[in-house]
Amino acid sequence: MRNDRSPVAEPTDKAGVAGIALRSRFADALPALATPWQAEESPRAELLLLNETLAGELGLDAEWLRSDDGVRFLTGALLPEGATPVAQIYSGHQFGWYSPRLGDGRALLLGELESPSGELRDLHLKGSGRTPYARAGDGQAVLGPMLREFIVSEAMAALGVPTTRGLAVVKTGRIVQRDFPEQGAIHVRVASSHLRVGSFQYARSLDDPGVLRALADHAIDRHVPEARESAHPVLELYRSVIAAQARLVARWMLLGFIHGVMNTDNMTISGETIDYGPCAFLDAYDPATWFSSIDQDGRYSYENQPAIAEWNLARLGEALLPLLADDQAEGIATAEAALREFAPQYRAAWTAGMRDKLGLPATVGDAQVDALGNAALALLRDAHGDFTRFFRGLAGAADGDDAAVSGLGLDASDLAGWLDRWRAYEPDAATIRRTNPVVVPRNHLVEEALEAANGGDLAPVGALLEAVTDPFAQVAGRERYATGAPESFGPYVTYCGT
Repeated sequence: MRNDRSPVAEPTDKAGVAGIALRSRFADALPALATPWQAEESPRAELLLLNETLAGELGLDAEWLRSDDGVRFLTGALLPEGATPVAQIYSGHQFGWYSPRLGDGRALLLGELESPSGELRDLHLKGSGRTPYARAGDGQAVLGPMLREFIVSEAMAALGVPTTRGLAVVKTGRIVQRDFPEQGAIHVRVASSHLRVGSFQYARSLDDPGVLRALADHAIDRHVPEARESAHPVLELYRSVIAAQARLVARWMLLGFIHGVMNTDNMTISGETIDYGPCAFLDAYDPATWFSSIDQDGRYSYENQPAIAEWNLARLGEALLPLLADDQAEGIATAEAALREFAPQYRAAWTAGMRDKLGLPATVGDAQVDALGNAALALLRDAHGDFTRFFRGLAGAADGDDAAVSGLGLDASDLAGWLDRWRAYEPDAATIRRTNPVVVPRNHLVEEALEAANGGDLAPVGALLEAVTDPFAQVAGRERYATGAPESFGPYVTYCGT
């Protein structure tokens, strides 16, 4: 799909990006889902954060990325020959309501990089200017939300959660009007792909079997090439997404992470966490918690996340129906049978993760793990105990020191009874320390760092990043990063940043 008025990217200095090859597999394979477009020029681009480790994994020269040409590359102003940046088109159920045409309103897929190990990764900009899908938006992003996405996505990667990654944050030099004037910024994001449930919903809406088939083929080639050997590759694709999302959401739940906006356009085919808008981590444990200012009824609360994931996957199944069977009734039956795999896969992933969080050996049955885990969560819920500190504190309790868990306000008698039941299984402190972080991106510390950055001081962002990207280490001097918010922090509300 091509808008004739689209400003198509033209490389302005081929020598300046020598050695970088940006492929255009998505743009070439799926023109109906991609509009060629050019990022807006950043008048005074300034590199604020660069993930040098990730740059090295991608085969990019971090020193060059810090140069003037490198920063221009990171903002989409300087591209290698043959690059075809595009705004992707997709649909989505947003808070349960279907929007037939969404798309990258302020984002661009610059192309795909092949890492030295042969892995293909998307290079993607958020906040690079208006596209045909911006609707009433200005296409800009502001500094705070872009720093938040960088911080939280890198924390999630360090915690072992499949996620998009932050390569860089660049201040554009623009002033962007929100409730008040703010500094414009671009987040340079890396992902296994940006294919979403909403991508398939849009392809299905075109009523063109060729587009839907091409999208499925592209997704199979990108994410489950082994499915080509099966009797039904599209069904294997669907089952792989179901399995990946079951594992992903179980990881979220085990860490107390709340995504905040689980629309179908924010669910990836790869099983990576994407779009860290109104996200947050639990401090006090309450399963009914949500933080997002745009979630009026708690649709995407912590406790609802598994059910919402399953609901979103049902929408993917609907989009895939023409490829699952020629007969619609048969296709529905096939999709429903596949979707029934979600609940047991989620439960198995949660139980395996809870086994490790509690340090229990493999000889303990799943039913006993579930019972102990749910009883622990009930203790935390009743006392609004600190989720992260409790599970990390079990490492000390496994060695006979209850101080770390007895000081969290839990009912003393109930806690003592639970600890006795748990210790009967001889939990392993090393497993607990390896599984439960000391540090997560505490909401008050994220806000503190973003406020400082808006004032020109990036030191708190750097210190927070250092802590959250080394989350399992007990480091002297980092105690504040392992502590919940003070009472003065008050009720926490997050915003999507648009």
